[in-house]
Amino acid sequence: MTEQLQLDSGMIRISDDVVAKIAGMAALETPGIAAMSGGLSEGWAKRLSGKNVQKGVTVEVGQLEAAIDLRIIVLYGTPIHEVSRMLQQNVREAVESMTGLKIVEVNVKVEGVAFKDDEL
Repeated sequence: MTEQLQLDSGMIRISDDVVAKIAGMAALETPGIAAMSGGLSEGWAKRLSGKNVQKGVTVEVGQLEAAIDLRIIVLYGTPIHEVSRMLQQNVREAVESMTGLKIVEVNVKVEGVAFKDDEL
């Protein structure tokens, strides 16, 4: 879905996919995040990184606001609550600064823990 903002100079349309990509990139740049999770499939977490940054990200974009849900894999040994709070802040700042949308919530679901030697 694409939302539109009507301004004096014309319309601005921001696609859900654009918001999801920004959020995914910000998430992967957050220290302690090993990967985004594509959800559970046949009992295994699909771990995605790199060009598939929209996986593990769900967004709802309104005319002026957006809500973001993230599914992540964290690195073993990192304080999950601290990484999650930093993730929320980084995603909020990235999306708000790039789109002008107000982020009403960033929900984080930790779906796994990865060791540094794990193949992601």
